[in-house]
Amino acid sequence: MIRLPVTLFAVLSLTVVGFASAAVVAPSNDLGEMIRIPAGVFVMGSNDGPADERPQHRVEVAEFFIDRTKVTNASFALFLNAIGPEGPKGEIYFDIDDSDARVHRRNGEWTADAGFENNPVVEASWYGAVAFCRWAGKRLPTEAEWEKAARGTDGRKYPWGDEAPDRTRAQFGAGWNELKPVGSFPNGASPYRLLDAAGNGWEWVSSAYRPYPYNLRDGREDLNKDMVRTTRGGGHDARSEELTATHRGRHVSRNPHGGHHNIGFRCAR
Repeated sequence: MIRLPVTLFAVLSLTVVGFASAAVVAPSNDLGEMIRIPAGVFVMGSNDGPADERPQHRVEVAEFFIDRTKVTNASFALFLNAIGPEGPKGEIYFDIDDSDARVHRRNGEWTADAGFENNPVVEASWYGAVAFCRWAGKRLPTEAEWEKAARGTDGRKYPWGDEAPDRTRAQFGAGWNELKPVGSFPNGASPYRLLDAAGNGWEWVSSAYRPYPYNLRDGREDLNKDMVRTTRGGGHDARSEELTATHRGRHVSRNPHGGHHNIGFRCAR
């Protein structure tokens, strides 16, 4: 298997904790299983992809946990019942009137539409994703964390390896709201067994969309600044070339103040 040369080294973690050789399942909770990603260096970006993926460089991240699957409509309904669709400063957490939303208020309670309970939630704004993760005792993953969880440490092109995407590994090139239940594509799992990291909905990450090399200290991880945020993973309606573990969603409409038909998220800790 051919790997691209690493052209730049960047050690950017604030702290580095013990290294482990394999992912370990964290204690389960009502809002989904988490997997442990060990501390260490991985290759981020690509030298043969779009310009915003360059230069390929090495980044060190501290140990973290990440949801194995994306947040579902059913889980997001629990958040809406607890917090509501707007924040204290009028932030829109969820586009409740959008026709693509699959969570609605019925008899005074937010519930997922029948048959869509286990589909990834879409139409949550970036602020809504941040608020959900905080409510769940978690946070959004950084762009670097997401990419490491999605591709591991061997520099592979897709979560499953270097083979081209197919319908057994990912949901892509589909219709406007043709999302699949989370975990539907075990053949597309990453080395850490992360699921749905390619297709089936883009994912908000905490990081602002800024040039590489990635640097967590340059302000891109400031959650209090109003900035365009990065999306990762590829949508259910994405082209196959957008499913790489390095793609940064540069053509995706991603105003952080509103929801989008093809953007979901997962949480980290």
